[in-house]
Amino acid sequence: MTFHIGAKPGDIAETVLLPGDPYRARWAAQTFLEGAVLVNEVRGMLGYTGMWRGNRVTIHGSGMGMPSLSIYANELIRDYGAKTLIRIGSAGALPEHVKVRDVILAQTCSTIGSPSRSIFRELSFAPCADFGLLSKAYTAAVAKGTPVHVGGIFSSDTFYDERPDLTAELKRHGCLGVEMEAAELYMVAARHGARALAVLTVSDHITTGEALPADQRERSFGAMVEIALEAAFA
Repeated sequence: MTFHIGAKPGDIAETVLLPGDPYRARWAAQTFLEGAVLVNEVRGMLGYTGMWRGNRVTIHGSGMGMPSLSIYANELIRDYGAKTLIRIGSAGALPEHVKVRDVILAQTCSTIGSPSRSIFRELSFAPCADFGLLSKAYTAAVAKGTPVHVGGIFSSDTFYDERPDLTAELKRHGCLGVEMEAAELYMVAARHGARALAVLTVSDHITTGEALPADQRERSFGAMVEIALEAAFA
């Protein structure tokens, strides 16, 4: 047990999928895993371990924002031996060619600040995905016929952002989307020698204002979960 995870030794698999929402973790575990067992519910952050096509996997919530994600990623790697961590979440798209329901594979992550900033100090560290996971995720998405985009994203530390100038610059520099966790996940994984990837479903479009209706989100997110699982175990 740790301060934030009540799982017993051996309860957590070496491969962990990390949705931000604990209820999405429950939905994904019940939908995609066989024999899913609840292994954590400390502070309402649900985690389940089960089997997918003969492979053991944990699906565990990470909360909103990089500070919360950092806590769970550190403890999962350090205290439970997780070796592969894949964020499955939503993102807001920036360029017009990226559509709602499309999937973004985050090759790199830019950020203004994260919990790792105090470690790097003056260094502008460039966190990136594990290439093996990225390559397999792309192959899986193409095989499924899922519209997929690979490139840089922006991990923001604020949800209600009031920086239209920054949004414009991100778009001008080819940033595919905005979310709130992946940059710190990549940094923590790099620090501990783990593999990491963010597989993101576009739930809304920052430029056009289009948004995915709530009743359609789970159906659209299913492809993202399958892509993440295939990336981990292909």
